[in-house]
Amino acid sequence: MRRNIKLIVFVSIIWMFVMVYYFQSSTEKVENRALRLREVATAMQQFQEDSSSAGAASTARQWAPAGGGVGAPGSGADDPGGNVILIGSVKDFERNAVHGLKLNGIVALEETSQGVSGNTGGPGGRLPVAPSGRGTEVEYFDEAGYIRAGALRNGEDPYIRNRFNQEASDSLPSNREIPDTRNPMCRNKKYREDLPETSVIITFHNEARSTLLRTIVSVLNRSPEHLIREIVLVDDYSDHPEDGLELAKIDKVRVIRNDKREGLVRSRVRGADAAVSSVLTFLDSHVECNEQWLEPLLERVREDPTRVVCPVIDVISMDNFQYIGASADLRGGFDWNLIFKWEYLSPSERAMRHNDPTTAIRTPMIAGGLFVIDKAYFNKLGKYDMKMDVWGGENLEISFRVWQCGGSLEIIPCSRVGHVFRKRHPYTFPGGSGNVFARNTRRAAEVWMDDYKQHYYNAVPLAKNIPFGNIDDRLALKEKLHCKPFKWYLENVYPDLQAPDPQEIGQFRQDGTECLDTMGHLIDGTVGIFPCHNTGGNQEWAFSKRGEIKHDDLCLTLVQFARGSQVVLKSCDESENQRWILRDGGMVRHHKINVCLDSRDHGQQGISGQHCNSALSSQRWSFGKFA
Repeated sequence: MRRNIKLIVFVSIIWMFVMVYYFQSSTEKVENRALRLREVATAMQQFQEDSSSAGAASTARQWAPAGGGVGAPGSGADDPGGNVILIGSVKDFERNAVHGLKLNGIVALEETSQGVSGNTGGPGGRLPVAPSGRGTEVEYFDEAGYIRAGALRNGEDPYIRNRFNQEASDSLPSNREIPDTRNPMCRNKKYREDLPETSVIITFHNEARSTLLRTIVSVLNRSPEHLIREIVLVDDYSDHPEDGLELAKIDKVRVIRNDKREGLVRSRVRGADAAVSSVLTFLDSHVECNEQWLEPLLERVREDPTRVVCPVIDVISMDNFQYIGASADLRGGFDWNLIFKWEYLSPSERAMRHNDPTTAIRTPMIAGGLFVIDKAYFNKLGKYDMKMDVWGGENLEISFRVWQCGGSLEIIPCSRVGHVFRKRHPYTFPGGSGNVFARNTRRAAEVWMDDYKQHYYNAVPLAKNIPFGNIDDRLALKEKLHCKPFKWYLENVYPDLQAPDPQEIGQFRQDGTECLDTMGHLIDGTVGIFPCHNTGGNQEWAFSKRGEIKHDDLCLTLVQFARGSQVVLKSCDESENQRWILRDGGMVRHHKINVCLDSRDHGQQGISGQHCNSALSSQRWSFGKFA
């Protein structure tokens, strides 16, 4: 009996040791190392402490303007034009000539082994040090508290703030497991050991806290620590500054906040200018990086700094945040409307990649949200067009510029990053999203497309009415870099994009004084005649090689194949009803039946299709350019 008791006690002790070891091992396995706090408290903490303990004077000392006393405005050419809070190491800034730069008068804080100090002196320039982890317990970022502070209110629509299901996002941990969507051959690849470190630049405006944090955590947890120099968060004037400033507690995270809405382009350039690494990695604020996403990108840039490389962009559902692998047989392209689209590689290209699906894919266009570029090359190429507003068209512009000015664009199949795709923007565009996109796109077309820009205007005629501003600096850059013409781009980079059938632009006159006019009507509307004003507008028509008479994207359409039929505007669809022939003598005859455009009843039913009669003045038209 006593022996049995001893045996039971012995087995129990062994079982306890096994369970303790198991739970310790499990804890180590799930450690979210991305949430380790930095060794220096954040400026937000200092600001709060100063406000409560030492009052306004201490706060003023901490944030004293660079050139004088409290309240002295930043001035001069050095000022980038925005109240910017930088949190991070000035030792890092010095490498990029940022140390001492006045960001609208605010002095950057310098990390030291004892804390954080500005150059203003006094006790207000020091911050307490958090535990370092060497011999003490490591402290972690309060993920639950951070998410809770930005949570939905009771009964609030989970889609209203971000146009994706924030409730689903908030319910997921920042370090959730996602499927490894790479080709199995990628998992066996070895990468060179001399890869450069990178600065990751993430811009955001009113981003959901859970998606923003998950983006940061995926970068830090799924990248080799020595390859991530820093994450530069650029807060584009979000409604709640704490969304970004709280994240500065996390090791390697720095925060820049704009004092007004700048948009994606100017915010990215601000982050790039502050970055200290020789390689820049641009990411959106609602992504999740997958296993070994970074190494294959850095290796391609390390081998050739004129390469601009992108990951395969997987899909994160906007409804339930399921992570879905995308095809690796896609590249970026566009039509003459200059809207980005994904397109499959040709059958011959897919066949060539069958033996080695890990090889890089040349792409005419990048989506624009996620890419890696050498910083010196980024600067040499002219960064971004800083006169583009908010969002849209910047991927088009940088794609043209890279290819035409000596670089290349690649998609790297062994790099995978998931992205939350949504159906509409969660934020507003000053002047409307359509106008902003058209303005940005016009700037790209006017600088880089040469005479081929006319195909864009033919596809999107209304764009011609949108002012695009001054482009002299971008044209000078194009000349300075000795960039190739757009014809070269079409022949060598994107030969699959065929120029559309040629078409003449002008007006249809009758009796020299009256012109064919839409009368302001749109789809299914009739057309008439109106005194010619020679300014285009409702009297501007394109006569295509196929015989279509087009106004914007609407075509003159014979409603019925019969005499006396109405002629109305309908969406161009290459149907038989929409084809016309301009005959000698000025008659515009339908290509299938013997009826011609006739203005005899234009006051009652608009232009109609009547039996062709060369003796009738109501059927004689002259087509030509504006007088």
